Amino acid sequence: MGKNTDIQDLPPCLIYIDKEGKWYHEGAEIIRADFIKFFLQHMELDEEGRYVVNWNGQRCYVDVEDTAYVVRQVDFVAKNGELQKAVIHLNDGTSEDLIPETLFVGNEEVLYCHVKNGRFPARFLRPAYYQLAEKIVEEEGKFYLVLGDKKYPIRTESSSH
Repeated sequence: MGKNTDIQDLPPCLIYIDKEGKWYHEGAEIIRADFIKFFLQHMELDEEGRYVVNWNGQRCYVDVEDTAYVVRQVDFVAKNGELQKAVIHLNDGTSEDLIPETLFVGNEEVLYCHVKNGRFPARFLRPAYYQLAEKIVEEEGKFYLVLGDKKYPIRTESSSH
C-alpha cells in the first residue's frame, strides 16, 4: 500500500455499499452472502480512507456511503452476574469482542466502533445500537458504556471515520 494512487488510477468495482450495509452491483442488490464475504476479506482502506478490493494484485475501488462493515447485533457476556464484555456480530458473518475504547458518535448521531483489529470503522445498525444503548449511561452530559465495574467514555467525532 505504499504507492500513493489517485482514484483515477483505480478502476471502479462497480459496487456500491449503502449506509445500512446493503451491497449493490450496477444498481442490483447483491444478495449472496458469500460474495459479500469474499469482497470484505479482500478489502483494505487506502491512505485517503477509500475502500479498495485487492485480489491477486487486481485492485478496484468500492463506492461506500458510510462504512463497509456494519454491526448487526450485540450480545453481552456475564460472569457471576456481572457484565464482562460485549460481542458484536458483523455483516460478514463474523463475531468479535467489542473494543469499548473505539466507540464514538459520528455525524447524524450515529454510533461507530472499530473492527478487524482496529483496521475498519463499523456503523451500528439501529437494532444493534438499541441493544448497546441499554448499557450506556449519561453523566454530566457525557455518555459511557458500562461493562462490569468499568465505564468507557464514548467520544464524539464530527469528521469522517
